[in-house]
Amino acid sequence: MLIHTGGAGNWDIIDNLLEGIRIPSMVRVKQKFPHPAPIDVSIEIERQLEAPQFWDNFQRGDSVAIAVGSRGIENQVTAVRTIVTIIRNHGGLPFIIPAMGSHAGATAEGQAAMLLGMGFTEENTGAPIRATMDTVELGRTSEENLPVLTDRFGYEADHLVILNRIKPHVCFRGRYESGLMKMITIGLGKQKGAEIAHNLGFGHMPDHIPMIALEALKKLKVLFAVGFVENAFHETCVAQVMSGSEIPVREPELLDLAKRYCPKLHFDRLDALVIDEIGKNISGAGFDTNIVGRYHSSWISGGPDIKRVAILDISKESKGNGNGLGMADFTTVRAAEKFDFSQTYPNTLTALLTGGVKIPMVLPNDRQAIQACMKTSTRENWEDTTIVRIHNTLCLTDIEVSENLIPVLSTDDRFEVVGEPYELQFDENGNLF
Repeated sequence: MLIHTGGAGNWDIIDNLLEGIRIPSMVRVKQKFPHPAPIDVSIEIERQLEAPQFWDNFQRGDSVAIAVGSRGIENQVTAVRTIVTIIRNHGGLPFIIPAMGSHAGATAEGQAAMLLGMGFTEENTGAPIRATMDTVELGRTSEENLPVLTDRFGYEADHLVILNRIKPHVCFRGRYESGLMKMITIGLGKQKGAEIAHNLGFGHMPDHIPMIALEALKKLKVLFAVGFVENAFHETCVAQVMSGSEIPVREPELLDLAKRYCPKLHFDRLDALVIDEIGKNISGAGFDTNIVGRYHSSWISGGPDIKRVAILDISKESKGNGNGLGMADFTTVRAAEKFDFSQTYPNTLTALLTGGVKIPMVLPNDRQAIQACMKTSTRENWEDTTIVRIHNTLCLTDIEVSENLIPVLSTDDRFEVVGEPYELQFDENGNLF
């Protein structure tokens, strides 16, 4: 994306407005959460797949499509490598398919490239990627007569394996949110399937996901599925292997668990939140809106009351998909220049939510994005601005807070102050080290 500054030197006007605002000293703080122990994903999957019922209808030489989404799920590459090895030990022929709806520009090439960028290379997993945007219609729902679509390669394979993290969704609430049922409906449905599920808005999503997924499960040749739950430390604490028929029953149980374990910001209100990066690998909305309390859907609410949000960058893994930037108040030239219309807009035009892809006020660098938050925080004295900085919404254990929050946090057992106050360090371009 090209940023037009109006000519050399015109940032001087912005400089003059912001240069007198002193960013407060920051302090490193740990947030405390329940900490169910992380598991060895390989050992856990291997143990569960020793059960003979998963292999009753499997024969040597059978092809197996392994559906993988666009999220940055901890240990997912390891899980896929383990599954590939087990399938090959049974004489099967595994391959990987993208199950990410309209993400990555809604092209087969873009979706394959996203998987490779996430580490799903044949060298890392032992299986090739086969990507297509072609779908097969499995039938229609008895209610509303909606088409039920699925990835053509997944349909043509002898078996299908589905794996996904189960967690609260960022746009709606329901019995099934972000997880296996949504992947069946939207991820495997590719752009067309995603569009069908989204077509009447997120208010209907809690009904459309099970309506379409339950019909799809009647026809899909699911060998098994794996549902992951992460704790607040972005560690895999559950990897549940289940049959296709078990997915509708087990997923709500895992969603309840995920809601108990998921991280949050232990603040009711803040003047400013600084987020180092957003991206599709982090959340479908670029960041977890439940954590930030900023939403691009009217069907969800809650979270902390934060006056100003600054987003400093778009993750490398997101490949220019800047969905989520529009929910911020300020961003940087660096982030705006990475914002790729062709990667971002297809997902938005499919999901029918436009708020996340607007361009907020763009500042030259990180320092000025933070200063702009302070200037517009409506504090009588800028130095009283309460600020929290996080890397992204997957990383909420170790955070930075402005020094003025310490008197309150030091008496709150949800926090541990782990350092002395320090000044943020910026390079010659005004960006954080």
